[in-house]
Amino acid sequence: MTDPQPAAHSGTLAPGEATYLTAALYRFVSLPDCAQWRDPLQAFCESHGVKGTLLLAPEGINGTIAGPEAGVRAVLAHLRSDPRLAQLAHKESWSPHPPFYRMKVKLKQEIVTLRVPGLDPTQTVGQYVKPQAWNALLADPDVVVIDTRNDYEVAVGTFQGAINPNIKTFTELPAWLDAQPGLEAAAPGESKKTKVAMFCTGGIRCEKSTALMKMRGFDEVYHLEGGILKYLEEVPPEQSMWQGECFVFDERVSVGHGLKPGPLELCRACRWPLTEVDKTSPHYVKGVSCAHCHDQTTPEHKVNLAERQRQTELAQARGEVHVGARMARREH
Repeated sequence: MTDPQPAAHSGTLAPGEATYLTAALYRFVSLPDCAQWRDPLQAFCESHGVKGTLLLAPEGINGTIAGPEAGVRAVLAHLRSDPRLAQLAHKESWSPHPPFYRMKVKLKQEIVTLRVPGLDPTQTVGQYVKPQAWNALLADPDVVVIDTRNDYEVAVGTFQGAINPNIKTFTELPAWLDAQPGLEAAAPGESKKTKVAMFCTGGIRCEKSTALMKMRGFDEVYHLEGGILKYLEEVPPEQSMWQGECFVFDERVSVGHGLKPGPLELCRACRWPLTEVDKTSPHYVKGVSCAHCHDQTTPEHKVNLAERQRQTELAQARGEVHVGARMARREH
């Protein structure tokens, strides 16, 4: 398996102009002793002022961390000191504001949940395609291009001509494929000739989704190496076939070309990414509801959300961070 290469400093902010370095990372590798890592890794991150989320599972590691540059690089070096993670790749971006409010190291069954028994991305995945070569696949009428992300992510932006499965979680992807003519699994002993290209935010979901397509008997399966983030980092806007913004799982909410933070804001009740137009809805109440969730919460819950928003604003006025301002992240 070939990993995407670590990114150089990216985005519109130079390291000297921003306080917080963000590193997104993952690697599929056998970690049967992952449970023994959790507490020491949590303590190491906290001692270096690093926050974010790291997921550990027998199949590997996945997560995003942020903090002072020295602290983030110390954590990355600490992870790579284990021979199994010596080739761990990461992507970098910079921000003047803290992308995360807490540090969490969690144990999971999978580092990205698909729930397909026997699927092993360390054994077989799709063919990696560099960002500079991705446009040719998008333009090929014989290639089925599938966005493997969730509905709220696709709503923010996607590639021109890509198919949107309209899934709410990644675990719904196999059932969606079963229902698509031509994308169902091949019969035993047969193979499927349909060419399929898949993409996601940073590449990890496509490790599993392209492995799934190979398991289902597809011969030609392609994978955008480094994901949308690598494409937006390396492909100039005038050559781009990306439309909109790319949703990210931190307080930036979205990024555009050059990984420049976008204009979106999260609904703090449901975490749907909101545009300025969305915030003109009569159902939008900052910190309490939006058009996507206003009818999904009880009056009592709305009172609690309003109080949380009030406490958040009071903390901001004092120059503090109210940790309750951040809701749990959606499932990737």
